Amino acid sequence: MTLLAENRHHDSLLKSLQRFQSVEIEDIFENQENQEWLEAYFPALEEVDQTKEQLYVQWLHQIEKSIVFIRDNGSVKQKIKDLPRKSYTLNELEARFNEEALVSLLNQVAQLQKSWDENTKKLKYWQQAEDWANQWLQYDVSPSEQLDSAEAVQAKVAAESWETVETYLMEQKDVYYELNYSSEKEIKFSFIALNERAVTVQTELITFGVSIEQNPYDESPATLLPKAKKALKECVETSKALTSEIGYLKGQVSILQLNEEVLLARLTRERAKEHLVLAKYLVVIRAWVNEEDQELLMNQLQAEHDQALFFSFESPTKEQIMENKVPTKLRNNRFVSPFEILTGMYSVPKYEEIDPTPWMAPFYLVFFGMMVADLGYGFLTFIGTTLALKYLILPRGTEKFVRLFQILSISIMIWGGIYGSLFGVSLPFQLLVPTEDFMTIFVLSLVFGGIQIYTGLFLAAKEHIKKKDYLSAVSKGFSWQGILTGIFIAAAGSLFLDSPLLTTIGTYLALFCAFLVLLIPMIQSKSKVGGFFSGLYELYGVTGYIGDFVSYSRLMALGISGGSIAMAFNMLVATMPTAARYSVGILLLVALHALNIFLSMLGAYVHAARLQYVEFFGKFYEGGGRPFQTFKTAEKYINVDEKNGGNQS
Repeated sequence: MTLLAENRHHDSLLKSLQRFQSVEIEDIFENQENQEWLEAYFPALEEVDQTKEQLYVQWLHQIEKSIVFIRDNGSVKQKIKDLPRKSYTLNELEARFNEEALVSLLNQVAQLQKSWDENTKKLKYWQQAEDWANQWLQYDVSPSEQLDSAEAVQAKVAAESWETVETYLMEQKDVYYELNYSSEKEIKFSFIALNERAVTVQTELITFGVSIEQNPYDESPATLLPKAKKALKECVETSKALTSEIGYLKGQVSILQLNEEVLLARLTRERAKEHLVLAKYLVVIRAWVNEEDQELLMNQLQAEHDQALFFSFESPTKEQIMENKVPTKLRNNRFVSPFEILTGMYSVPKYEEIDPTPWMAPFYLVFFGMMVADLGYGFLTFIGTTLALKYLILPRGTEKFVRLFQILSISIMIWGGIYGSLFGVSLPFQLLVPTEDFMTIFVLSLVFGGIQIYTGLFLAAKEHIKKKDYLSAVSKGFSWQGILTGIFIAAAGSLFLDSPLLTTIGTYLALFCAFLVLLIPMIQSKSKVGGFFSGLYELYGVTGYIGDFVSYSRLMALGISGGSIAMAFNMLVATMPTAARYSVGILLLVALHALNIFLSMLGAYVHAARLQYVEFFGKFYEGGGRPFQTFKTAEKYINVDEKNGGNQS
């Protein structure tokens, strides 16, 4: 979309686009395709005024520092009042912003922080003074005192060296010393030596590891100690008063967070201006928008802005698609949409590439449930996620994640019913008994794996057909389906049905399809020899399919292991005495099953994803697309909700 309007309306237009939450602002100056018309129509542009941006950054920095300061130093009796996550419209959010009140609050916190830092500095100074005075309390020579013929020296040495130092001092008949302070690590002492001997004694003591100390306070320890105690008492009282004042501000944290949310939204708009053409009279905005939102966006902008707006919409060019400049925004129904999290963890599809999410979702759903497979675990997950979605306003990403597990919990309950497992207890009805029917479950896992691999090969062929590369569709997809089908038919004919006819049919089908895998690269390549070896290398990939099928055995392994661990926990508690079983045992059982739920779901989440990424996506999916960067608010503390008909996910 290209949008032209009068320059004076660019702020309100950006706010409307931000509220719409379904456009991505393009950096006009970064795109080489725009340089020709920029030079022709806008040869000299004024620099964007960054005064507001700098002010917002400064305020945000102050807010962040203020919140940390209040949290760390306020009275523990006062509770932090965080901003509760709610849904606001952008207009409602902006209406709550009060610049004067914010500046006043920030100044108040800054003054408190200054007083706190000064008091902390004083407290540290007088604590050090008190410690020093206590250690040297027996040293009664003031810095102002000058001895006529001798010099008084303060020194310290490591405790392990004191015996050597003391022996040396005792041997010096013209030196008097006193031990002033001792600890496990350090000895502090003082001595008096005649002027003509002082330098020599100090030099020799230094060779023993002695450090000469200076009095940093310009008064004797005896005079300094009461002064330090009095100052420390004053600092403590000041600290208590400041702590109480800061504690009161804990109730203002929500106000700071609300203002931070508004400023983050405004900062986003200010930074977006650097991507627009802001001429003397005109503003030019270029953005990516869903085709389905085109009419809605136009109507909304025209309704909100009583002025002349010019719109131009263009489909992505082939060059933009080839250079991966077109963003990808996934569009799936309510059931499939939560699974986009998994696709995003791997890679977003390119603009014209297939979205693997709707194809992957059913498999992931089945595999996850099969790996956890407990009716109780699934029921708890369903109740927890349903209550969270109903009664809590969650961040968008968290809400999507919780909705994913709500859907997965249904599969967990279904497979828990099939295995007849309820918190590790075997139910009267069991279609499959994991401890007895493990071979059946193993075969079932391989069957599910085979279905997914065939689906992946079908999608590989489908993608090549879409590109009108029919030969590659055969060699990359259909031929491999034929090879695998031939191998299965031949194996069934020779191992299970004792049918030479089936064995022959399967063998010839597999060989014919293998021949196609060798032949097609030779046809496509300029070098027939190179094409032959390329096809041979592709054919060698049949060994990888063995590993792919074996990988699906984890569906059986994780499902059986999780149930076995749950049963072991139940047996462990059952062996406890009756009194302990119904007291400590209940708590122990809850804790152990909670741990097993966490580990089972973590293992299922990771391993089910691995099967999608390696065994499934590897057959047809490349990824590497550019995610759609929605021009919206930060939603750090609240959700911004607009009834605009756009996709808000």
